[in-house]
Amino acid sequence: MATKPPAGDPVQDAPQVAPPKHAAAGLPAIGHTLRIAQQQMGVARTARTLLKVNQKNGFDCPGCAWPEGDKRHTAEFCENGAKAVAEEATLRRVTPDFFAEHPLADLAGRSGYWLGQQGRITEPMYLPEGADRYEAVPWERAFEIIAEELRALDSPDEALFYTSGRTSNEAAFLFQLFAREFGTNNLPDCSNMCHESSGSALNETIGIGKGSVSLEDLHQADLIIVAGQNPGTNHPRMLSALEKAKSSGAKIISVNPLPEAGLERFKNPQTPVGMLKGTALNDLFLQIRIGGDQALFRLLNKLVIETEGATDEAFIREHSHGYEELAAAAKEADWAETLTATGLTRPEIERALAMILASKRTIVCWAMGLTQHKHAVATIREVVNLLLLRGNIGRPGAGVCPVRGHSNVQGDRTMGIFERPAPAFLDALDREFGITSPRGHGYDVVRSIQALRDGEAKVLFAMGGNFVGATPDTDVTEAAIRRASLTVHVSTKLNRSHAVTGRRALILPTLGRTDKDVQASGKQFVTVEDSMGMVHASRGNLAPASPHLLSEPAIVARMARAVLGSASATPWEEFERDYAAIRDRVSRVIPGFEDFNARAARPEGFRLPHAPRDERRFPTKTGKANFTAAPVEYPKIPEGRLLLQTLRSHDQYNTTIYGLDDRYRGITGGRRVVMVNPEDAAELGLADGSYTDLVGEWKDGVERRAPGFRVVHYPTARGCAAAYYPETNVLVPLDSTADTSNTPASKSVVVRFEPA
Repeated sequence: MATKPPAGDPVQDAPQVAPPKHAAAGLPAIGHTLRIAQQQMGVARTARTLLKVNQKNGFDCPGCAWPEGDKRHTAEFCENGAKAVAEEATLRRVTPDFFAEHPLADLAGRSGYWLGQQGRITEPMYLPEGADRYEAVPWERAFEIIAEELRALDSPDEALFYTSGRTSNEAAFLFQLFAREFGTNNLPDCSNMCHESSGSALNETIGIGKGSVSLEDLHQADLIIVAGQNPGTNHPRMLSALEKAKSSGAKIISVNPLPEAGLERFKNPQTPVGMLKGTALNDLFLQIRIGGDQALFRLLNKLVIETEGATDEAFIREHSHGYEELAAAAKEADWAETLTATGLTRPEIERALAMILASKRTIVCWAMGLTQHKHAVATIREVVNLLLLRGNIGRPGAGVCPVRGHSNVQGDRTMGIFERPAPAFLDALDREFGITSPRGHGYDVVRSIQALRDGEAKVLFAMGGNFVGATPDTDVTEAAIRRASLTVHVSTKLNRSHAVTGRRALILPTLGRTDKDVQASGKQFVTVEDSMGMVHASRGNLAPASPHLLSEPAIVARMARAVLGSASATPWEEFERDYAAIRDRVSRVIPGFEDFNARAARPEGFRLPHAPRDERRFPTKTGKANFTAAPVEYPKIPEGRLLLQTLRSHDQYNTTIYGLDDRYRGITGGRRVVMVNPEDAAELGLADGSYTDLVGEWKDGVERRAPGFRVVHYPTARGCAAAYYPETNVLVPLDSTADTSNTPASKSVVVRFEPA
């Protein structure tokens, strides 16, 4: 039987610390999965729901974007995917009575964990100007309020339309269509905060901002480099792919400031041997200092170039541009500076080089550890340089693999959720719908917050997600949000963004992935795109949490009708009635989606074209794969300071907090901890178990403080520290962003420590 939500926030002021684990998954993961699922769903609902996750006739996990193979396990989910499903399919409910009992001030004082544990929101809720709590509102009135605010704007560019990575392809396509028909390209999305750096680097170097590999490529690789990523927590099903690659003879190098249990040993819960013994994954662990990756890859590139016969001369000659510039820049790479930047030893780098030279098929995977630095784009370009030097793009078992964090963040971008759309996309959209889309670039996430802060934007409409919890510089962001005239959140559950509002606010409850979606034409399905460019259907199987919920496509369609009225010739009512009509239009606007409905109906879905992978054709400005030669950068930390990276716990998915433990790192019962190398701690006078305030330092001179963190002596790289977000987002300056991509530099925060 499902349990009731916590009545009060749990005390988190005394987290317990044990030694970190050296293996991931296994029996503990199974036990934890079943316990969480039973608490949220009960036994029968747990079985009925989890057996449909990631199945060909089921629904796509609302967690990460890791792909499925053609052959599925009966239990095709990981521990954290099961937690995501359990929280969405929960039997707990947040009704209008809940909001009557909990005024806004009460909600604002609660933790994200407590808010999320309350359950599914059942009815549209409205916070009138000057009111102290939300009240129920009919759907029709909710859309009237949105129309009132949007029509009152002096310019369409005073509206912001944010998208979370959970949003389906169909909803995302309608959302961007509405925004552009309304008159703006202000379409910030969660990708702005994570893999925007990857897209920026890959578009310039290979001509498409997506990964170039498939699951089969991983299984065939000779060498897999996992850089700035913790798959054991953030993408646990990736461990199965790495295990299979190891069984075929692959070597694995991990590059990360912290040792991570999942890359040390994986105890596959799908097999008895896996649960008991497991598979060692790492062949080489390079414990790099935060932000030292560009320096490492630049030196490796120099050494590859200097090794006779190591470069793929035919590939470089026929398919690349800019080799001479890279070779000249790489020649300047210096061993001493690289060792300073990385904290590595010469033998470690030489061993990595030997493994690279021995591999004919190399894949590099990465995540936020590479993308959230000032020099993130240059770092990823340097990764691409390494692959290009040995012809490892457009070859089976080789390529780039940016591992996306949310289940359809890549699909949303494919559907046009982008503040800087390509002219060809807008031309196709305009031809199909008879509209004139704006051509000026819109606001990304950081620029959206700045626009709200400066009074240049007045309405924020968020399609899913937790905008306040996910964004940097918490105090600045919350003050900016409160300046808005209206904030609207399409949500399944409560989060911090519902407690930090504009003068008026709406919560629009929506169907989740697990819910049946029945419209006027019958039962519907939606589609998603995974991290490797596979598009497939998702069909919920549970009765909706409330009869008052609307699907995301229905919400967009009804909002569009209310706002645009008879001036719009777009068949919004037809799109709500039958999602096949949306897919028909997508097929005529977006290349690769031809015959979308028929191909989406296939159990296995279909793969989108990828010119570098499929044809060794590179749609860049030069028509070739581009080597780049940016100056090498790495953080230089003042005396008495450390460089902090923000990260997730194991009981967390993005900003959703499932529990207060980080099992693999040995931390239980609290989240306000800061992990510090024992030698650094000794130099700074930070005793294990003592409490400290983290104070961020940035060139603007503003004090940013995160108080009351327990010091944990932890084997992180020297000069580095780590703590969980969103609690530490307050330390990330809004203006501290990656060059080119404007992604918040959440992995490069200079901090000092003051007594709590």
